[in-house]
Amino acid sequence: MAGNGKILNLSELSQHSRRHDCWLLIDGKVYDVTEFLNDHPGGDDVLLSATGKDATHEFEEVGHSSSAKAMLSEFYVGDINSTNYQGQ
Repeated sequence: MAGNGKILNLSELSQHSRRHDCWLLIDGKVYDVTEFLNDHPGGDDVLLSATGKDATHEFEEVGHSSSAKAMLSEFYVGDINSTNYQGQ
């Protein structure tokens, strides 16, 4: 995986909630999808609406392919601190 495997908290995640700095939380892992906004097949609005927060439900609800799930590794930043995170 790309990234350095940081341990982040939800407050840190929420600071990355803009078009030029777009991070998502999916299944306890944080991804910086800023560079993917223009390439996302569903459009950038989908990603921007979930930026800076837990997007697990939205990601799973769409039914992404295994290749889309594998692509996440390119954007990996780190894991969320599980002490304060219970998932959705």
